[in-house]
Amino acid sequence: MKLATAEQMRECDRLATTTFGIAGLTLMENAGRGAVEVLVRRFGPVAGLEIALLAGPGNNGGDALVMARLLNRLGARPWVLLLADPARISPDAAANLLRLKEAAVPVEVVVDKEGLAEVAPRVLACGLAVDGIFGTGLSRPLSGLFLAAVRLLNDFSGPVLALDAPSGLNSDSGQVLGEAVKAACTVTFALAKPGLLLPPGNRWAGTVEVVDIGMPPGVYDRVAIELELLTAPELAPWLSRRPTESHKGSFGHLLLLAGSQGKTGAALLAAQGALRGGVGLLSACVPLPLLPIFATALPELMTIPLPGSDRAPGVADLEVARSALAGKSALVLGPGLGTAPETVELVRTLYREQALPMVVDADALNILARTPEILGQAAGPRILTPHPGEMARLLGLGSGQVQQERRRLAEKLAGEQGVWVVLKGAGTVVAAPDGAVALNPTGNPGMATGGMGDVLAGLIGGLLGRGLSPWRAACLGVYVHGLAADLLAADLNLDFGYTASEVATKIPAAFNRLLVEGPSGQPG
Repeated sequence: MKLATAEQMRECDRLATTTFGIAGLTLMENAGRGAVEVLVRRFGPVAGLEIALLAGPGNNGGDALVMARLLNRLGARPWVLLLADPARISPDAAANLLRLKEAAVPVEVVVDKEGLAEVAPRVLACGLAVDGIFGTGLSRPLSGLFLAAVRLLNDFSGPVLALDAPSGLNSDSGQVLGEAVKAACTVTFALAKPGLLLPPGNRWAGTVEVVDIGMPPGVYDRVAIELELLTAPELAPWLSRRPTESHKGSFGHLLLLAGSQGKTGAALLAAQGALRGGVGLLSACVPLPLLPIFATALPELMTIPLPGSDRAPGVADLEVARSALAGKSALVLGPGLGTAPETVELVRTLYREQALPMVVDADALNILARTPEILGQAAGPRILTPHPGEMARLLGLGSGQVQQERRRLAEKLAGEQGVWVVLKGAGTVVAAPDGAVALNPTGNPGMATGGMGDVLAGLIGGLLGRGLSPWRAACLGVYVHGLAADLLAADLNLDFGYTASEVATKIPAAFNRLLVEGPSGQPG
């Protein structure tokens, strides 16, 4: 699903009117009609229901005016609170205000907080409210009358329907600009907006419905909309049915270079993720003293002893690692590896010299962050899977800045270093060197516990080892991993208290759900 920024939507509107000859009033009429249809479907019949519609000075307010006229035709009792001087509203909104007056729908003009306070009791007594104050494109906190209107809607006890975006919410980032309307449902127009669907914005947007307003398809062809929301119908076709004559050698052989004394669990969790992802064969390079742990913990995992390594894999076993990589289809490097000096040299060497596709996670990222110039020197495809702290170290920034600019920084790292980036966290960002970028909607707060990233690294590695491209392996991995956690949380009716290994066991069920929701795909 395409996700459009506010700037891209402004360009779409401009092209629709100037190049394709679609009148702005037509788009506004379609928006209002679509919003009314959603309102009725979501909240039931409106006949006799008093509805307060708060309209701002722009076209978002105009959409609310269209709604009021159409709701009046359905027998509702709409009441418009216009938060601007009628002489200073947008031209299309002004045209709809005239139509509204001709239909004898009540309009109350309020231009200051005192006036709003006078009519507040009537708003609060309505059965439903519509937020048409501001839509997309807001970039600074509201104040004065508009802030007071937001607070009034948040005091409203009934459902609030927001138009295009809840007022006070940045529709690009999902950040709340001071305060924002908390809507039960947001009707967004033409294309979905990223800030509505992912944290933290989804907590204010409520249920999001996208309404077609008659935008010509040619408009989207002219606007470079690269951001995607990962969805089952788009991901399912990437999975192919296994031929009946398949065998374990048909689906790749993944190598793990992970784990150290005290951190063997990270490597084993990555192994579980890889096996649940469907890789045919899985081997791990293991320091000789740790071999009994690996050999007994997971029977499906083959082990390759590293005789020169004690507590963690080290450069003394570089030749063993090189030999182990022969004939493998992909490598997962980093979970639980540690950052001992001998490990640092091993990681840097393998990262630069191996042409094999590689998932680079955890301690391997921390090692590379010490010499970030190495990031662009890889001999083959690299998928980096940092959490915000690791991302901050890779870029020399604070983790707070990373969280504020997740998408931009993921795109920057991918483009500048020629790598694929999976920036983990709520609303995981996947960015490719060619500029493609996607946001993941699956997952829940219960995933905020140790080991989740290890399972994800293994899962992506397993998909990569099966032969998927880095982009597809990364996108499928994050979606299925989050979906597995969602299925587990649904089983428990609780979004915490489960473990990373339990999520790994749910991965096959998540693949099945993906295929059910995206019926064009085939089991793989």
